[in-house]
Order: sequence, then C-alpha cells, then structure tokens
Amino acid sequence: MDTDNGNSNRFRPQDRFAAGAQYIGGRLRPGTSGRRHEVVDPATGEAVYAYELAGPADVDAAVAAAKEAFPGWAATAPGDRSAALHRLAGVLAERAEEFAEAESLQCGKPIKLTREFDVPGTVDNAAFFAGAARHLEGKSAGEYSGDHTSYVRRESIGVVGSIAPWNYPLQMAAWKILPAIAAGNTIVLKPAEITPLTSLLFAEAAKEAGIPDGVVNIVTGAGQDAGEHLVGHPDVVMTSFTGSTQVGKRVAEIATATVKRLHLELGGKAPFLVFDDADLEAAVHGAVAASLINSGQDCTAATRAYVQRPLYDAFVEQVAALMETVRLGDPFGADTDLGPLISHAHRDRVAEFVERARGYARIVTGGEAPKGDGAYYRPTLVVDAAQDSEIVQAEIFGPVLVVLPFDTDDEGIALANDTPYGLAASAWSRDVYRTGRATREIKAGCVWVNDHIPIISEMPHGGYRASGYGKDMSTYSFEEYTQVKHVMYDNTAVARKDWHRTIFGDR
Repeated sequence: MDTDNGNSNRFRPQDRFAAGAQYIGGRLRPGTSGRRHEVVDPATGEAVYAYELAGPADVDAAVAAAKEAFPGWAATAPGDRSAALHRLAGVLAERAEEFAEAESLQCGKPIKLTREFDVPGTVDNAAFFAGAARHLEGKSAGEYSGDHTSYVRRESIGVVGSIAPWNYPLQMAAWKILPAIAAGNTIVLKPAEITPLTSLLFAEAAKEAGIPDGVVNIVTGAGQDAGEHLVGHPDVVMTSFTGSTQVGKRVAEIATATVKRLHLELGGKAPFLVFDDADLEAAVHGAVAASLINSGQDCTAATRAYVQRPLYDAFVEQVAALMETVRLGDPFGADTDLGPLISHAHRDRVAEFVERARGYARIVTGGEAPKGDGAYYRPTLVVDAAQDSEIVQAEIFGPVLVVLPFDTDDEGIALANDTPYGLAASAWSRDVYRTGRATREIKAGCVWVNDHIPIISEMPHGGYRASGYGKDMSTYSFEEYTQVKHVMYDNTAVARKDWHRTIFGDR
C-alpha cells in the first residue's frame, strides 16, 4: 500500500494560517492558552500545521465579537441575509478544490469523497439555507379569543456557541453555522482541535461573501478549556454539540447550569435490516458502502447488519468478497477507496474492539492494520457475535461491520431497536408493507428504505434516545435557532373588561 503522500503540499496550512487558528471578529489571530498543538496528516503521521490553542480569554473575545455583531445582523432583512448566504454558496463552489484538499489532508479522507460528498454537500447546504432565510414563518394571525388578534413572531435568539466533531469537520461546521446565521444569530464555533482547517476556511469564505465581521467566529482549542468555557459562557444563549454520547452528557450538565438551549447530535449504532425478499446484490453493495464510508467514522454508518436466515450465508460471503476489493492508499490517489482513520490512537482503539471480539466471535475478513506509517485499518467483517456483546452494542467508529441472523420479522425489528441509540437505520425488502412497518417501528431519527447513508439539505437529521435531540439541516433546524413569541392585540378598546371582575369588583 503506497501512502507516500507527496501531494500533501497542495494545501499548505502553515502558510495559509500563519497568523493563527483563531478567527475572531473577522481576522485570524493566535491563541492565548500557551499550549501548542499539531494537526497531523493521518495518512503519514506527519505534522502539517502547528498553532497556539485557544484558552478562555479567546472564547471571551469571540463571544464579545459575536455579541457586538448580533444586533446589526439580527436587524438585517431576511432577503439581505439570504443574498449573503447565496454569495457564500458561490464562494464555497469557487474554492471547492481548496476545501477538498484541506479536508483530505487533515482527516485522511479519500479525495474522491471530499470532492464528491463533503464539499458539494456543504455548497448545497449553504444554498438551501440561503433560500430558507426568507421563510421564517409563524402561525397565521387570527382572532383566537374573539376579542384579540394573535400572531407569532420568530426571532433570533442571540449568540450561539457550537462544538463540531472531527469526522466531518467541513460539513459539521456548515450544519452549525448556516441555520444559526440564516435565522439572524451570530455564532462562535469550536471545531475539533485536530481538524480546524476547513472551519477556518469556511469563516474566511463568509467574510469574502460579505457577511459582517463577528457574525462567524472560530475558536480552536481543547474541549476542557475552550469547549467547556464556551458552553458555560453567560452570553451564549444556545449550544449545539455533535460528538459522543459521553461528552454530550457533560455538555448538557454545563448548559443546564446556565439554563441555555441545547441541541445534541450524539452517537449511533445503526442497524441494517435485510428481509428475506430483499435484492441481495443491492443489500450487499449498500452494506459495504454504508459501513465503510469515511472509514466507518460516521455516526449513521451501517454497523449492525441483521439478515433474515435464508439470505444470511450468501450475504456474509458476498460482503466479505466485496470488502476484500476495497483499495486502501494515499488519500490523494485517484484510485484510493479507503483512507486512514483519524489518528493512530483511534486506529488502535478500533483494533482493540476487534481483538476482544476474537474471544467470542469470528472475523471473516480484515481485522488487522496494514504495514506502513498511516493510521489505516482493513475493512472488517465480524459474525457469530451475541446480541449483547460489546461489538454489537458499542459504537466502534471504524470500518467494522457485524452481521447477525434473524428468523421472524418481529425478531428483526426487535433486534434493530436493541441498543441505547437511535440515530439512523435502514430496511431492505421488495415488500412495501414490510418496509412500511419497519419505518414505523424502528426507533431512529432517519430510516432509509433500500439504501443507507444519503442525506439531503431539505430533510432533518437528528436522533432518538441516547443519540440526542434536536435537528440539523432542513427548516426544522430553525426550531433550535429561533425564539417563538406570541403577540396579542386587544381589538375591543373596552377599558373595563369582564374578566377584570374575576380579580376585583362585581359584574
């Protein structure tokens, strides 16, 4: 496997962000924590960018910049905000290759994935929210009491403090920033300190598009320093967090203490339910693609395939054969299918899950790291595991698929629901009644039918149970980023109203 990433010099973050990795009030600046951090190319293990981490003082400065910018941005007409977001979509499209290269460099994603999935999805998301900014609707006005006219206003809520994960740095930055600013809020985003590059590029693109300084701010620091200070900041009125369920609980504790709004998109353990009348070839191809996307570092990735017994053996055989054709290599190579995991530490964590599973399950293919310097791990298929085993229940976040058989439809749906999570799922069948039942009874925020993974800007993304609450994307996300206000006018001009007599005097 050739991972001699000579192409990593296409995007030079040390030159591009020489001024620092904090974007506050419209300019780059260094952090003040006194701690240096390195962004490492996971394909080679080489440091590609070193910078000063943000500390609490940087968070304070970013929140102050956002607070100062809020009144003007909130008062901007929806049409003007929409025009700015349309310009942002144009800037992102013009600079698509730069974004793709930066994302591949810091994450190890194959360039074909960033060019064809991460970046186009982000451009589309910006275009969607450009349109949605003009449609912040409330309930229609009416005389609901008979004597009053009522209507609903949707108002901006203020400064949003959001935290994005490392697995989709660009898309998650967009999912946090776009609905917030489309609704007239300002934002301070903390990206993962190991993957800040495309968040910084996004903030610069916003400025280029004419979005005022202070509307979009980036603080790049560690979670316990910058992240917790941001969530607990008294001038931050809402927090959106995407990450693990464990960290999400800590975020909720801090946010609750300051009585702020909270949106959580947390872990997942998506079931892939294959009924015995499914198109086997489609299910096999779907399972391999959905379990290996982004090297399996996707909270909606297919991780548990439940296959009805008549198709089980053929499914396992064909998935293993297809996984063995997947090409690992240089993320910038045109032929590379699968890149490295985000870090060697994370690769080792994934490997430890598989090694423990050898004691109670069977590894059909994969289950090893190839030779070389990068944080790679081979596509891995596991069978013969018990439903209550660790590899079935825990979020592994790597290129690992476990397959289990089931007999009846009742059993399959029950197994699909048998984890604490509920982010995404899929059902595979030619029978509309079977899939209809699955979409009703599987407890997940998204249930695909005869596919698994596609997302679109117009539809909401969010989970049930331990996978969190609230929605990214779509106009449903405005429920998180706007305040609903009831306004009521008296229509009678009567000074002495009947209801006053319930408080004083006689009728």
